[in-house]
Formats: sequence, C-alpha cells, structure tokens
Amino acid sequence: MNNIHLPTIKQLRYFVALEALGHFGHAAEACHVSQSAFSVAIKELESLLGVQLVDRTNRSVTITPVGHEVAVQARLVLRDLENLVELAQTGSEPLTGKLRLGVIPTIAPFLLPRIMPALRRQFPKLQLYLREEITARLHEQLMAGELDLILIALPYELRNVEVMPLFHDPFLLACHNGTKRVDPEHYSFNRLNAESILLLEDGHCLRDHALSACRIRSLEKVSRFAASSLLTLIEMVDEDLGITFLPAMAKGSPMLKSTRIGLHPLSEKSYREIGLAWRKGSGRVEEFRELGGFIQGQKERIIPNDD
Repeated sequence: MNNIHLPTIKQLRYFVALEALGHFGHAAEACHVSQSAFSVAIKELESLLGVQLVDRTNRSVTITPVGHEVAVQARLVLRDLENLVELAQTGSEPLTGKLRLGVIPTIAPFLLPRIMPALRRQFPKLQLYLREEITARLHEQLMAGELDLILIALPYELRNVEVMPLFHDPFLLACHNGTKRVDPEHYSFNRLNAESILLLEDGHCLRDHALSACRIRSLEKVSRFAASSLLTLIEMVDEDLGITFLPAMAKGSPMLKSTRIGLHPLSEKSYREIGLAWRKGSGRVEEFRELGGFIQGQKERIIPNDD
C-alpha cells in the first residue's frame, strides 16, 4: 500500500468552519485559534491535497467548486469519527448520544408530539436534534453530513440513500363544515367545480402525493392559488375557499381543533407512505432500524382511530 499522507482532523474541522462561515477571522474565532495559525492550516491542507480550496483574490472568501466538494466529504468524515467515539463510549446500548433527524413540515407537527414522550422514556440517553424542511433540502443536508437520517413521505426519488418504509398514512377529504362545494358523504371528483381544490405550492411533496394518490386527473379542478405552508392551506379551507386532502395523522391536531374543518374518509384507498432514510453505508444502520421499529409501534398514537 502506498504511503498516502492524509489530512488531519484539525485541518478538516478548520476548513469546514471556513466553508460554513465564509470568513477567515470568524472561522478562526469559532475554532478558538489565531487567524494566522488558522490560515497556515488551510494552506497546509491545500498543499496536501494539491488543489486550491479558497480563492483569495477577493476581499471576501470564495470557496472554489472543488472546495465545496471537499467540505461535503470532510463533514461526512468528521461525523463518522464522532459516531466511532460515541459507539465506543456507549458500547452496545442503542440510540444514545446525538442524533440529527430531519422531518418534513407535513409530518413534524402531527407525528412528533405524539411519539416524543414515549421516545424519551424508551431511550432516555438519546439527544435528538430536529430540523424541519421540505424533502429536497433535507436530502441535501443528509448527503452533506448535516443530518443523520430523515423522516419523509414516499414515494420520493432519493439517490444514494437506504429507505425503510414504516406505514401508510391515508388521505382524507378536508372541507369546511356545511360547505356547498362538495357533499363529503358522497364525494365525487367529477362533480367538483373548476379550481375547487386547494393544494400546497410546488416543492412540497404533499402536493404531488395528493395529486397522485387522490387521483386528481384534471388540473382544471386545482386552484391556481397555492398555499405556501400547511397552516395557510388549513386557514384557506377554514374560510371555505376550497377543499383539500390532508393526511390522516392530522386528525386531532391542534392545527385543526379551532377550525370549522371536517375530515372525511375517501371511498378509494388513497395514501402516502411514511419512511425513514439514511445515507448508504452508514455505520448506524441498526440504530436507525430500531428507531424505525419504534415509530412503527406508535402508529395507533400517530393516526388515531385508523380504520
């Protein structure tokens, strides 16, 4: 085997800080070293790798394209080292220490409040850090090493990840009580007027899942005015500006308790699938699967009165 000189942990930490903060002084301060020592470490890293990581021609720091790629891999390396230390410290005890979980906005407000008390009791040493974002951004952060795993709705095309499906989350018809737009007991898509259906804007997977699962075959039925968030979608339905389709886990949510919105089952089985995803090759697969099994066991809490 060739004698390959590898970067030090210190060099990788410094460069990750520089890429994140975009300023030599601020990054040096964050790493608790002098700016001169910090700059020397970055130059040594560039020399070792044989590439330019930072463009120093401008007053502000500019990370080169290859520098951004190196930063992504450096974060993964540092995270794997942290996992190694945590594994050694905790031994065979599962789900202890830090875990960074990303959750999409159409799952987080419904699922998390219902499982967190039981999760804390089951795994008291788990330090769970949560981040709420749309699926595309969570996937980017997962691949950049900023998250350990993500809780998302399927189907969704994800590269270089392993997915563990957990359970089905049926869609329900959501409409204002007493609305004239639809007969919720005898719902028929064909009877809807044009622009009757309110959905989230592009970028939210709930929009795509509703279009597909609820068999919305004609976009003429969908309002051109899309909601920017789940809360605004609910508010518009509460004002009887249209109908929508919400996941069954929304039943009993505080988001709906003060509204005049009723949830009604659909005759056709329409659902999204909830799943966990993590980077392929992760050393914590068994832990992630155990967390997935725990969430599966909480389904009755997550989806009350599921038929």
